[in-house]
Amino acid sequence: MAGRINDDDVKAVRDAVPIDAVVSEYLQLRNAGGGNLKGLCPFHDEKSPSFHVSPAKGLYHCFGCQEGGDTVDFVMKIDHLSFAETIERLAAQAGITLRYEEGGYTPGRQQGERTRLVEAHKAAAQYYTEQLESPEAVIARTFLADRGFDQDAAGHFGIGYSPAGWDHLTRFLRGRGFSDKELLLSGLSQEGRRGPIDRFRGRLMWPIRDISGEVVGFGARKLRDDDNGPKYLNTPETPLYRKSQVLYGIDLAKKEIAKTNRAVVVEGYTDVMACHLAGITTAIATCGTAFGEGHIKILRRLLMDNSGSEVVFTFDGDAAGQKAALRAFEDDQKFAAETSIAITPGGMDPCDLRLAKGDQAVADLVESRTPLFEFALRHVVSRHNLDTPVGRAAALDEAAPIVARIKNSAIQHESAVQLAGILGILDTQFVVRRVSQLARWARERGRDGGPGPGRPQRREAPSAAEPQRPAPGAGGPALNLRSPAHRVERELLKLALQRPDLVSPAFDAYGADEFTAPPYAVVRQCIEEAGGATTGSADGDYLARVRDAAPDDTVRAMVTELAVEPLHTRRDPDEVYAGVQLVAVRLAAVNQRVMEIRGTLQRLGPRADPEQLAAVQSELWVLQQYGQSLRERGAAAL
Repeated sequence: MAGRINDDDVKAVRDAVPIDAVVSEYLQLRNAGGGNLKGLCPFHDEKSPSFHVSPAKGLYHCFGCQEGGDTVDFVMKIDHLSFAETIERLAAQAGITLRYEEGGYTPGRQQGERTRLVEAHKAAAQYYTEQLESPEAVIARTFLADRGFDQDAAGHFGIGYSPAGWDHLTRFLRGRGFSDKELLLSGLSQEGRRGPIDRFRGRLMWPIRDISGEVVGFGARKLRDDDNGPKYLNTPETPLYRKSQVLYGIDLAKKEIAKTNRAVVVEGYTDVMACHLAGITTAIATCGTAFGEGHIKILRRLLMDNSGSEVVFTFDGDAAGQKAALRAFEDDQKFAAETSIAITPGGMDPCDLRLAKGDQAVADLVESRTPLFEFALRHVVSRHNLDTPVGRAAALDEAAPIVARIKNSAIQHESAVQLAGILGILDTQFVVRRVSQLARWARERGRDGGPGPGRPQRREAPSAAEPQRPAPGAGGPALNLRSPAHRVERELLKLALQRPDLVSPAFDAYGADEFTAPPYAVVRQCIEEAGGATTGSADGDYLARVRDAAPDDTVRAMVTELAVEPLHTRRDPDEVYAGVQLVAVRLAAVNQRVMEIRGTLQRLGPRADPEQLAAVQSELWVLQQYGQSLRERGAAAL
């Protein structure tokens, strides 16, 4: 039976790893005000950032898809890990040694599957790196040298060598405690006649890392003529490695991509190396597959869909390269970034170009880029004879729909004018009108036909200030939290979670019945069960206790959301601002009770029991006086 991780160690891991540092490994974060950060949500597609991170609270929340939680929740969700695997990974990052209860700790038995596979790849990468220095690997070192890569370059990219024998790595990893099942599952070994053998033998090895920097697979280059395998052999699909969701070099390039708002997509491992060594440190490559949807999602999170960002594709100028460029153009509208293409001269890839003409030639290649849509237009137009009216009309019929697909109306108009020039049509407005008509028809088809193939219905993110939530435990329609009373209740709860020092001890005297929205009443109860806002002023575990007090995941998500959502004030919140919210909620509760009592008096009528009537009238008078005091004196009357 697997051992349970010690609770104190779990808490130490949660406290040791800042949430913004972890999230920044996967997406670009920018200042959202109030000490919070924001970025494009990694859990759903969106055009504007609604994913908020609060470093001070150690929490994240997306106001679009409602995903939220702490650092552990984020890693579990994004990397599909178990709780134990997540704690183990974060502990390794923080240098914390975990203690296991119920019989101690046996790594091979008690670590999660994914953690074991990551450890196997890490050990394999180290093994391959060491083997690059062996006498047998002279052919690999020569290969690198012939392409302009020295020992430092090999070390920077972690390049290694797999020995030519049948089971060198397999025996090495067995000696490290890995089982045959784990080696086969990882893709590092494969079934042989007498058991597992090495998948990669006698090849130059590139470790393929995910965006967090963990080795998840390998790319292996053939070196010998007697190797009957393919020129490049990659890790097969495994629980760690999905070729459609990894980009070679992303671990090295991600910070520069986020900083410069530019990514350069090349075709191979050596091209990535050449670009980085030439100063183009935003270069990345796919791993044996076409650039597709999964790769786009990775880049969009780093580029933040900034209109000033850019993705530059480099392709050979031959027919295959042109085909690849047009395939990339099919996904052009999935980026808010500008997409461009740089055609390598003479069919040379960036590696060959650097070897032949130096680093500056590689930098110049990227600077010589052309907008991808312009490349696609010229390619389409080149198939027609523009010297004849019939040829120009046919070219317009084929090219106009391409321009009509451009979503930005200003760019669409400019591109239509450009198309008229390419075609040699003097009546520019005719082309502009044609493109506009096609775009309008496409929009109308989208509205009439609904979200058909290729047209997923866009889900608008609800406003953070006007959320809709189902009441906890209710199976009916979503509760619309738009009334002024609900908005001020929300703001007071945000203060109680984010700045308890400003609202305590007054807040703790408020009953759950003063919060008229059922979800907010439950959150108020959670705060009380966690010890109240008074305990939160100097207690680092306060938010964790409130989240733990939540009766279900829906309420827990609401607590996280309120703890992360920015306060509705342009200046730093102070006691005056907090007092306004406290008074507004209390006054709303008083007014509600006054209305209820007036209804009671009306029902009692003139024949009511005098003693009962006097008691109700007395309560009404006290409440009316208290309400008047709240309106006149504000927080001083609480």
